[in-house]
Amino acid sequence: MVDLTYAIAGSEATGGAGLQADLKTFQQLGTYGIGTITCIVSFDPKSDWGHRFVPITPEVIADQIEAATAAHDLDTVKVGMLGTTATIDVVAEALTRQPWRHIVVDPVLICKGQEPGAALDTDAALRRQILPLATVVTPNLFEAKILSGMETIESVSDLAEAARRIADLGPGVVVIKGGVDFPGDEAVDMVFDGEQFTTLRAHKVGTERVSGAGCTLAAAITAELAKGADAVAAVRTAKEFTTAAIIGRRTAHTPFDSVWQGTSR
Repeated sequence: MVDLTYAIAGSEATGGAGLQADLKTFQQLGTYGIGTITCIVSFDPKSDWGHRFVPITPEVIADQIEAATAAHDLDTVKVGMLGTTATIDVVAEALTRQPWRHIVVDPVLICKGQEPGAALDTDAALRRQILPLATVVTPNLFEAKILSGMETIESVSDLAEAARRIADLGPGVVVIKGGVDFPGDEAVDMVFDGEQFTTLRAHKVGTERVSGAGCTLAAAITAELAKGADAVAAVRTAKEFTTAAIIGRRTAHTPFDSVWQGTSR
């Protein structure tokens, strides 16, 4: 029997991130992926590839979740970009309607294309309504600074302190992605399960961010948890999978590269 994985996330029109990356990751890791679209992000090639953000109406999101959860016995979900307080309301209500074995939250805090005030409202709603439901949360370095209230995160001890503070917001396991912005030659991730810290390291692959890397890591964690791995083992496999996807990145007529999950075959 193939394990089921569910993603509630935005659609990214170039194919490199968002729900597209989630479903590719699920498939590559041997799980059956189901998806609900929360918003549509389409980069604008006529305006320096800036973000164009269009939210899906809450009623349509609710309809998608109703169909997905009625069709399948789902207990493992990854939550990605939500983007508006109305979307957060409907997703949070749906998540509390049934028990979940794992809720993996990739906390996309600032949605490019939003007005600053709306973005702050979204951030606050995400903290209040979604983070306490998370069994795993996967902030990048920027998101970790905001969630922890720390101005700088520049050392392994800083990562640990940030993870501890974020855990106080409710998530069971915190995974902070150091990425290319973390000082040094290594991409350092910190995992905190409420009791123990685990530091995972890999050599950085270039110095530029690659579209879809964060989505892929969270989706890979989701797939591994669905298959029965414990949290640390899931993150370890996900980091190896994502590193391979970054190495095998795709180029396009864009100012950024995108991960390619197929290189793990």
